[in-house]
Amino acid sequence: MQHILITGGSGLIGNSITELLQEKGKEVAWLSRNPEKYSQKSFFWDPDEGKLDPDALYWADAIIHLAGAGVADKRWTDRRKQEILDSRVNGSNLLFQELQKVRDKPKAFISSSAVGYYGFDTGDRLVFEGDPPGRDFLAEVVRKWEAATEKIQELKIRTVLLRVGIVLAKDGGALAELLKPPVAAPLGSGNQYMSWIHLKDIARMFVHALENQGISGLYNAVGPVPVTNSVLTRKAARLSGKPFLNIGVPAFGLKLALGEMAQMVLGGNRVSSEKMEGTGFEFTYGDLHQALTDLFQKK
Repeated sequence: MQHILITGGSGLIGNSITELLQEKGKEVAWLSRNPEKYSQKSFFWDPDEGKLDPDALYWADAIIHLAGAGVADKRWTDRRKQEILDSRVNGSNLLFQELQKVRDKPKAFISSSAVGYYGFDTGDRLVFEGDPPGRDFLAEVVRKWEAATEKIQELKIRTVLLRVGIVLAKDGGALAELLKPPVAAPLGSGNQYMSWIHLKDIARMFVHALENQGISGLYNAVGPVPVTNSVLTRKAARLSGKPFLNIGVPAFGLKLALGEMAQMVLGGNRVSSEKMEGTGFEFTYGDLHQALTDLFQKK
């Protein structure tokens, strides 16, 4: 039985990947600061303290690396921004450092990254993996995160980095936030692009990257049809039974409420999934209506 070790396993994407891998007959364990907290098999690690149970890496046939502090969980103070960066870079650095000591190394290392690499707002231009990074805070975080993760390749471990877009799920992530107010409305102009992907498809994409030996390097992990914030919010409101008001939440109000983080929701990226589709990956929910129907109208 193949052993898959996951960092960030208790999160939205990690839980979905765990479920999918177990359905496929693989044994899954998580790396966690509090392994005793979960019924899932777990090993201890603390990236901030540079500690990791060595048994975890000897146990693992492959690693899926998702860990990182939530980008939208708290207002971006200087301290919070440092936490967002450190939680990603420290984890990757610790895994690299400890993997050097392991004789029979895992065969694959599949890491999360983010479309934030391209910058807060790339307009309606379609962006690809080879495009340059943005110059804002999140772009800098992703650039350093990827640089730390790419060192794993030096250990002759097949390494894949998936630049994840906006994950659509019923009970978490961006969709829950968009529909939280009593009335759904576009953010700012509503014309900014959202490169979305259904939760089940992002889980399947990680497993696809894990199982296919020919996949390595950088891939955008987004659905095939990005849409504007206004289109996504309107459709989500209709299918969830929420009232929709076609008057954008003013940008200045968002900036007051969110500070620098407002740039993340007022900007957007239209990101290409072409490279991943070229590996033979097929979306189950490639159409927005189909994806939202699955999330909101399941009985």
